[in-house]
Amino acid sequence: MNYKGFKAVIIRELELWRMRPVFFVAPLAIMTFCSVFYLTFLKDGLPHDLPIGVVDYDNSAISRNFIRQLDATQLGAVCRFDTYEQAREEMQKGKLTSVCLVPRGFNADLQASRQPKITVYINGLYFVGGALSYQDLLTMIYLTSGAVQKQMLEAKGFSQQQMQGLLRPVNIDLHKIGNPITSYNACLSTKMLPGTLAMVIVLILIYSLGTELKYGKSGELLEAAGGSITSAVGGKMALYTMFFTILGILVEILLYGFMHFPLKGSVWEMFLDVFLLVLASEASALFIIEMIPTCRFAMSFGAIFSVLALSFTGFTLPVEVMPPILHGFAYIFPLRHYYLFEVQASIFGSGFAGWWPQVLWMLSFLILPIIFLPRLKRAYIKQDNPLD
Repeated sequence: MNYKGFKAVIIRELELWRMRPVFFVAPLAIMTFCSVFYLTFLKDGLPHDLPIGVVDYDNSAISRNFIRQLDATQLGAVCRFDTYEQAREEMQKGKLTSVCLVPRGFNADLQASRQPKITVYINGLYFVGGALSYQDLLTMIYLTSGAVQKQMLEAKGFSQQQMQGLLRPVNIDLHKIGNPITSYNACLSTKMLPGTLAMVIVLILIYSLGTELKYGKSGELLEAAGGSITSAVGGKMALYTMFFTILGILVEILLYGFMHFPLKGSVWEMFLDVFLLVLASEASALFIIEMIPTCRFAMSFGAIFSVLALSFTGFTLPVEVMPPILHGFAYIFPLRHYYLFEVQASIFGSGFAGWWPQVLWMLSFLILPIIFLPRLKRAYIKQDNPLD
């Protein structure tokens, strides 16, 4: 590496930042907007007052009590309808997350142990809302069924201990590790914000390296670097590494300092995690522009790569339940390894023994871009960018 050229490239890049502040203003603006959006949109932790349509054809004391109990839950807000057709129209308009039909003879069938059927329709357009309202309805149905069975057992002279064994033969001791309050904010924001940062890193760095070709400035860059592609790329990436690392650390402080999201390990582990994410994301961007030395094509591929990373991270749908062919594919995304590191550090607090494999994985992303640097140098020298 030509250290004089390295310093010259840094000075040149700072001058470009002064002339075109989009390189540092855009990441700041995007991360600020996304931080405010996610942390306020999910500030309640869990959705509540989900509109649940109820049609009560029985109108008995037990069905009315079932509806009152359902409306009293935190998740549900009951909207009553006289007919199923009215409820269906509102669901089709997107105003309901689910519809519950209480059939005629519900109370009589319960008393006679004839297993009445409560029909539930879930609005698939609202994945989270529909799933939570279904869970709420199912819980209330089980509780109502248990209450009726308890009355019948009491009438037959069963003791409280006997009834408890019959109504709930297995007692579940549930522990929600790392997220005891079931906060969607703690679950999603701690992944989406670093994921957004990784996306910004990939796109900004591809744009920075690609515009040298797009505007025919790559010769000037190599001249400033003394003809060394290592100095040219290293000078550019040094500034971006420092800038994005500071930005990432601020995100981690916001998540685990100001928002107090669960963190069993040390905040320094999360600083290391985000630093490695910055390095791996920059390496991915460099590899993309080396393979596709055309600014707009590389930007398009970088955007696809970054969006797929969010899908293959595994925090919404575990990688283990995906088709087997996709299991290995998930490991080409730095965000996947950030997530696995974050789980070990923040949830289990396992320390170095838990997250060292992810450190090696993220450092391994630096290998391919180094190998293919001569390819980028040839593109910079020949400026073979005919499509721009």
